Amino acid sequence: MALLAYFMWGFLPLYMKAVAHIAPLEVLSHRVLWSLPFAGIVLLVMRRTADLKAALRSPRTLLMACLTAVLISINWGTYVWAIGAGRALDTALGYFINPLFSIFLASVLLKERLRRTQMVAIGLAALAVVILTVEAGSLPWVSLILTFSWGFYAFFRKTLPVGPNQGFFLEVMLLSIPAAMIVGYLEWTGSGHFSNGSSSDIALLILSGAITAGPLMIYANAAKRLRLSTIGIMQYIAPTMIFLIAVFVFHEPFGTARMIAFPLIWAALFVYSWPMITDILRRRRAAAAKA
Repeated sequence: MALLAYFMWGFLPLYMKAVAHIAPLEVLSHRVLWSLPFAGIVLLVMRRTADLKAALRSPRTLLMACLTAVLISINWGTYVWAIGAGRALDTALGYFINPLFSIFLASVLLKERLRRTQMVAIGLAALAVVILTVEAGSLPWVSLILTFSWGFYAFFRKTLPVGPNQGFFLEVMLLSIPAAMIVGYLEWTGSGHFSNGSSSDIALLILSGAITAGPLMIYANAAKRLRLSTIGIMQYIAPTMIFLIAVFVFHEPFGTARMIAFPLIWAALFVYSWPMITDILRRRRAAAAKA
């Protein structure tokens, strides 16, 4: 399930490129609206609606869900825009940096002590950002928005007192109100692509619900059954696929600064992941010895 989710996320740029001619705000709104029935059907089939009813009666839960909904919508909107604007490499960089930012966030907000390898990894990632900033004359804001929005989303999502599937439904339910207003306005003015677009546009917009909700809900169920070390290694699958698609399918330019920055990020991720890799190998050796 985890592999399926990461591969779906890895191929997501191909879908986003197919809807690049549609305004990002319209694509984002349809992602929200079509995710709502998809997630609702999953909850009904799994018979997990009781927690959702309790959450709807809790003002604190609703307020926290509003915060996570805003954060995930910022992440989705930035991603949609970036792919359409030919900046898929920036999105890959953002998701490569994200696990390192999560460690930094935990040290600042939760006062967790950083190991030496983690400090080295964060330093290498920061150096990569500095190199890209100097080369471009400005911060790699697409990468940083994706990193910050997803990092804070994951952080606050842990405090949401509902299951992952119920929490996702709650978020898209809250976002569906502004999303419906946006889509309604676009259709009313004749600039929307659902009633005025081609049959392929309509099909792609409807498909956005499954493409958005499917991997998230599959991943949520996989994460419950996997060790943190396994998830930590697997999370690089999607940004690696995005990187390869950006370079070899979209043919985005890979200049000198990126030739320096990306290897620095990869080195940082290796340093960060090495303890997890050794843990997995140790457990395998122990299991083999018992067998």
